Amino acid sequence: MPSLTPELAQTLQARIRYYRDLGIYDLYRRGEAQPEAVSVIESELVTNSEPEPTIPSRKAVPLPSLPVISADLAVDRSVALRAIQDELDNCTRCPLAFQGRHTIVFGDGNPDARLMFIGEGPGADEDAQGLPFVGRAGQLLNNMITAMGLKRSDVYIANIVKCRPPQNRVPEPEEANTCAPFLFRQIDVIRPEVIVALGSTAATYLLGGKSPLARLRGRIHETRGAKLIVTYHPAYLLRDPSQKKETWKDLQLAMAELGLKAPKSQG
Repeated sequence: MPSLTPELAQTLQARIRYYRDLGIYDLYRRGEAQPEAVSVIESELVTNSEPEPTIPSRKAVPLPSLPVISADLAVDRSVALRAIQDELDNCTRCPLAFQGRHTIVFGDGNPDARLMFIGEGPGADEDAQGLPFVGRAGQLLNNMITAMGLKRSDVYIANIVKCRPPQNRVPEPEEANTCAPFLFRQIDVIRPEVIVALGSTAATYLLGGKSPLARLRGRIHETRGAKLIVTYHPAYLLRDPSQKKETWKDLQLAMAELGLKAPKSQG
């Protein structure tokens, strides 16, 4: 068997750990890696059991109403997204612009995506690279997308705020309310069939009010012409891997709405 590079071993370990936590044991053995490599990587998996993060309570936030792009308009979505991004160039509309931001993280993915993932805000890796979900949480999100039978290039990924909050704190209402309209315009251009809200902050601003995540999960909501499904943020799953199975249930709900067939799982 060819020797594994540290980078490949890390990638395989993350992928296998994610499938195993979902209860999927056969999918990643279908030619994705040699059996010997799988056995070695599986033997090195370690469960992270950090405590659940505390999300501060917040008052309901009203959402501005923006028009949805008419379906009968011949709109080049890439051009439309670029126009929105250009409006954000060197943005100084909220305090985040003056709190250590290096890059405005607009979004990433397929402008014609049927599925859109929306998180809270960029972290250090995202601020450095200018792309959403490229750090550890991003690697986990990539695994989630792959488990659904999709590729990252099939979906579109964005955040409630486009600039990194200091120390990755939760965005303040002023910051989120200032930035969210740009996200809503992205949604209106892409017109996804399904949106997956990653975490409490994304759910709060997409639904217009705060509710416990447990009350929002397992249901189909509506936002800006799309079906909305709420699940845990990948960063939270890194702290509490036991919730990955619950997250998989949410992803299967999204798959059912999209007509995607779930991979076979074994308990």
